[in-house]
Amino acid sequence: MSQQFKNIGIITELKASDKAQSDQTRSETLSLQQLQKRLRHQVGRAVMDYKMIEEGDRIMVCLSGGKDSYTLLDLLLILQKHAPISFEILAVNLDQKQPGFPEEILPQYLESIGVPYHIIEQDTYSIVTEKIAPDKTMCSLCSRLRRGSLYTFAKEHGYNKIALGHHRDDIVETLFMNMFFGGTMKAMPPKLRSDDADNIVIRPLSYCSETDIATYAAMREFPIIPCNLCGSQEGLQRQEVKRLLQQWEQEAPGRIENIFRATKNIRLSQLCDANLFDFAEFSTNSEYVKS
Repeated sequence: MSQQFKNIGIITELKASDKAQSDQTRSETLSLQQLQKRLRHQVGRAVMDYKMIEEGDRIMVCLSGGKDSYTLLDLLLILQKHAPISFEILAVNLDQKQPGFPEEILPQYLESIGVPYHIIEQDTYSIVTEKIAPDKTMCSLCSRLRRGSLYTFAKEHGYNKIALGHHRDDIVETLFMNMFFGGTMKAMPPKLRSDDADNIVIRPLSYCSETDIATYAAMREFPIIPCNLCGSQEGLQRQEVKRLLQQWEQEAPGRIENIFRATKNIRLSQLCDANLFDFAEFSTNSEYVKS
């Protein structure tokens, strides 16, 4: 009899354990659904605010293997299913021939979710390592070469929009980098026409925080591929700015969002650029025009 009660006790414990695990799974699923809903709303709002996507667009989504580009592709695929307009998506990765790069991961993932893709093979790694000393920052040259390859592919294959995975924090970091190290007040616009005027670049994640994206990527278990070329270099200006902003955010939560909002709320007459606002034109006798 005692053994029977013991067995019943074990069964009860197992059922309780299964229930707890089931409750945890439901809780995690609910959290993922809530986070996805917020990110979808932010992407949809950015797309609407800047008219990023239109009927018949052929969008080339640049996929690096990092959390941002995986999230970008995932959310655009959801948007494609529910949007009242029709647009095409092609995932494109630039294989820069870095030693040890796991080139099979992205094709396997994209095939598993049924997304059309293309891998551009171009040895920009050798060019960067040949031109840049090991103790120097490689980001600038690497970025230019990568951008040139992607722009050329989009133009040659008729893709009129290029989607990049830059998010809100990237935009704010770029603003401070340009102020601190370049003496200019500029960031990353959510939508721009490239210098060659042949491509339109869109950043649908412009309203999304890096924290939300990192959490979403972890929940979705994307097969992340780390960048071992420039991303691992120490002392980068962007990393310095990122640390500063993260410290500010810890001290005053919401500061990064406020800085981002400031980029959308410009008062030219309250700055100092005489090329953008005609300070010399108005006097005490003229009518002041707010800008």
